[in-house]
Amino acid sequence: MKAGIVVFPGTNRERDMAIALRSVTGVAPRMIWHRETDLPDLDLVVLPGGFSYGDYLRCGAMAAHAPIMPAIRRFAQAGGHILGVCNGFQILTEAQLLPGALLRNAALRFLSQDCFLRVERNDTPFTRHWKRHDVFRTPMAHGDGNYIADHETIRMLEDTNRVAFRYVAADGRLDANDSTLNPNGSMGAIAGVFSENLRICGMMPHPEDLVDPLMGGEDGKPLFTGLVEALVG
Repeated sequence: MKAGIVVFPGTNRERDMAIALRSVTGVAPRMIWHRETDLPDLDLVVLPGGFSYGDYLRCGAMAAHAPIMPAIRRFAQAGGHILGVCNGFQILTEAQLLPGALLRNAALRFLSQDCFLRVERNDTPFTRHWKRHDVFRTPMAHGDGNYIADHETIRMLEDTNRVAFRYVAADGRLDANDSTLNPNGSMGAIAGVFSENLRICGMMPHPEDLVDPLMGGEDGKPLFTGLVEALVG
């Protein structure tokens, strides 16, 4: 699988993402600087976490207008696969490649802790190595992860099964009003969403942090192994 990681000023999770991708592909991903205007031949584009452009204006707002973004939009329009994690998810919403927005956490502070995610569907390239409603542990580290959208958009996401992951208890119990389970206050406890064609996925927590048993576990690895199987076979 040929993967590329887009790096903006302030990105700080590109190396973690590169390690995760290399662990399942055996090949180092391409690093793509934000000033580039074309993408190489890729199967997957990743927008990693961090604080692009210092998170000025809004998280991801300036990155959504970076020189590389027209090429990413063309890649998306051509049916390319894109993964956005944390700040990458914020950039995808600001670029209107995914619906909704990410606001300040309901707790009004940065949250760095483990959380549990429930897989809402497993017929996508990103989730095919889980079963539906599998629960996995993954770290979160963000100040603006409160997913919000107008009620029509939320209804559309629910009706078309485009919610990728939800924050839940370790046993899979869902309660969007419980701050111990849904720590940033996201509507519907939404932690990630898909595009209409299911080829773009944005999520706030960091699956790339858990791909090695020596670093605490492999809970996030199925996302990456599933992508390899889907995109390469």
